[in-house]
Amino acid sequence: MNEDRSLEQTLEQTLSYLRERIRAVPDVAIILGSGLGSLGDTVEDAIILSYADIPGFAVTHVVGHKGRLIYGDFEGKKVLMMQGRFHYYEGTAMQECIYPVRVFAKWGIPNLIVTNAAGGVNLNFAAGDLMLIRDVITMFCPSPLRGANIESLGPRFFDMTKPFTPSLIEIARSTANSEGITLREGVYAYAQGPHFETPADIRMLRILGADAVGMSTVPEVIAARHAGMNILGISCITNMAAGVLNVELNHEEVLETGLNAANRFTRLVRGIVRSI
Repeated sequence: MNEDRSLEQTLEQTLSYLRERIRAVPDVAIILGSGLGSLGDTVEDAIILSYADIPGFAVTHVVGHKGRLIYGDFEGKKVLMMQGRFHYYEGTAMQECIYPVRVFAKWGIPNLIVTNAAGGVNLNFAAGDLMLIRDVITMFCPSPLRGANIESLGPRFFDMTKPFTPSLIEIARSTANSEGITLREGVYAYAQGPHFETPADIRMLRILGADAVGMSTVPEVIAARHAGMNILGISCITNMAAGVLNVELNHEEVLETGLNAANRFTRLVRGIVRSI
């Protein structure tokens, strides 16, 4: 079967499954990163769907990612939250990593908020900081759009001058200011993982202009930009990257710091969604 047609058919199967259970098109889709999944538990009148039951979805095996899609009311909007995402380092194909974003775009969801746990590359950052992502370094990310282009999903060649939507960036800044939340801003670099970066990697990324580094988000941003969605990105700096401090890195620290920052993260996202 033609690969393009096969993907389009799978997308229709996924959308058929979701539309049978969710009657309205969500206003906002939110991808929750490591340690940030608790926000999904605050959705009201929630419909909860396991990734394992959704046609076309992969299954995540990362600790801190529940693997559930949650739909419901949140700050006066209909939202769809992903409690956990798919990572290339899990052995998941890039096309599977971005599949949910393609579903969201095909469904007609206009806004996407991507969040993540990230390592701090900028020496002025500290664990627990929240960072508004202004730009991304994509060159270390295997393109999730490699192969034949599907015109119904977006054009073959597309602009990445503004990967994040300026109006959403302004909403995030205004919300942080009104909530009294310190919001860093910077560039997020993608690393394939699952190993953490070396000190030499981090020195290189700092020279290239990165402020934070992580193992997700960039494929999703590329796919969402391809589809013409409005995009906002927020990182939680859960640890300083390799070589910044004389400590070894571990995933448990990532989860713990994410939980400690959950209150500020929740207030920020609530205010942003309320203002969209």
